[in-house]
Formats: sequence, C-alpha cells, structure tokens
Amino acid sequence: MSTTKTVGIVGARGHTGAELIRLIARHPHFELVFVSSRELDGQKVSDHIEGFAGELRYESLSHEQVGAKGADAVILALPNGKAAELVAAIDAQAPDTVVVDLSADFRFDERWYYGLPELTRQKCAGQKRISNPGCYATAMQLAVAPLLGRLAGPPQCFGVSGYSGAGTTPSDKNNTDLLRDNLMPYALTDHMHEREVSRQLGVPVEFMPHVAPHFRGITMTVNLWLQQATKVDDIRALYRERYAHEPLVRVLDDAPWVSRIAGKHGVEIGGFTLAPGGKRLVVVATLDNLLKGAATQAMQNLNLAFGFDELEGVPL
Repeated sequence: MSTTKTVGIVGARGHTGAELIRLIARHPHFELVFVSSRELDGQKVSDHIEGFAGELRYESLSHEQVGAKGADAVILALPNGKAAELVAAIDAQAPDTVVVDLSADFRFDERWYYGLPELTRQKCAGQKRISNPGCYATAMQLAVAPLLGRLAGPPQCFGVSGYSGAGTTPSDKNNTDLLRDNLMPYALTDHMHEREVSRQLGVPVEFMPHVAPHFRGITMTVNLWLQQATKVDDIRALYRERYAHEPLVRVLDDAPWVSRIAGKHGVEIGGFTLAPGGKRLVVVATLDNLLKGAATQAMQNLNLAFGFDELEGVPL
C-alpha cells in the first residue's frame, strides 16, 4: 500500500476550503492533486492561500470530471443540497474513493459513517463514505455526551457563532454592517443541527443558534437537568475522565472564551456550574467552527479511514 494518498477538494473557495488546503499541504502522507472552484478557475492556489507552495491551480470541474480524477479521497466543502449528484458521479466512476462530505446532506443516511472521532472513531477504519458533523453539532455533542444516561430532560443549547459559519455567499448572517453591535438569532426551533444531535445522542435536544460580529469560533452554553443531585467536583471529574485521552478536548475549570479558541484545532469545555439543589447544570463549550467544526475534523476522519495516526498533519 502506498503511503501517499491523493486528495481533491470540491468547493475550495470558501473559508473551510482554505483551511483544508493548508492542512493537506502540511500532511506527510497526503498530496493535494486538485481543487475545484468555479469562481477561481485557472488561478494559482498559492495566490490565495498564504504559505502554499507549488503550481497547483483551481479548476472548474464537472461532476464527471471530479469522478474521473481518480483521487484516493475527495472532500466536499459545498453548501447543503449540492453533494448528492457529485457523489453519484464518484460512485459511478471511482467507487473506492474515500468521500468526506462537510455538508448536512448525508448526516441522516445510515449508509454513511458519521465522523465525530471522539465519539464514533471505533467505526471509522476503512470507511469510504464519511459525513462530517456540523460545527454547532460537534460542540453540543461533546458538551453533553459525558452526561448521557443522567439527564432528566432535553439539553437546552444556546449557540453563538462567528459569521464565517454563514459561508462566503452574501447574506444577512455574514453582513458585517448588519452584525455590528448586534447578535442575530435565527432558526430558533427545528434547526438542522438540533435534529442531527438529537439523532446522534438518542435524546431530544433543544438548540437556539445566533450569529455574532466576530469572524470565527463558536460558544455553546448548555443547560442540563439531571436526574440526581450531584456536586460540581464530581461533574468536573467525570468530564476529565471521559476526555482524558482526547488530545483535542481540553476540560477547564472556568468557562472557555471564544477568543481563545480561534485558530486552534481543539475544543474547550468548562464553566461547570450547578444551581441550588444540584440538579441543574450549565456547561460551556467552545471550538473554531472552521477547524474542529469542519477542516480539522475532516482530517481526523481521513487519517482514520486510511489507517494513519488520527492527528497526523494537525498541529497541536
């Protein structure tokens, strides 16, 4: 088996695409062989990605052309609803290609592996079709998972994201003039990530997302009702034990700040606070939506799929 695997990216113009290019370029066993973008067709990748070396250029590729490239892996960094036809073309021409989809299109498809390594890595080896979790969904699940089985009701999750999470297509949610001095609520019930997390954790979850004026990073404040009264030291110890061997999860005493996680590849969880009576707990999780919420997680999944060290190429 070759120790070098070829990788292509579709949807490379966006914020996550840029992070993926940087991570793949530094990976000792991955070779970036194509990046597809209609808007940047013909332009050199090095002109857009600081620190990227080489002559690789963006291409505007049809679905069939992507399949015909025959790359060992293809990462799809496309808006929701755009992946199915492209996956069908890869299925038809190169079914052994490992596909990592960053959209929500296959997160509810039993045929696809749901790749949140800290919770699902035991099923990842050898997978060919990998659905990358949502950024909000990653924060919610890692914040709630240690207490599954102790919950007395649905976790209530108040999420705030930087506007990079809204992508590069202009909208109110990435309009810096509208966001200035503002916090923008949206999709306050039945958000896709609410359904995603409820499905994955097996318990109903209530989620209220907001966009803030900062560029990157998510703060997730989670309210949890517990079946039994407990002590905060015991809760903190439970989280530390659960994530003791997870290099990308850091458990803190104080509530984490989003400004301290921006540009970093992991998750911080802390701020454990019990209300009087010991049955209501509030936990805060932060992560960079473009990294652990997208590109870093995709790299973890690709590494696991090919049998490399899970964090190969991820700077710690």
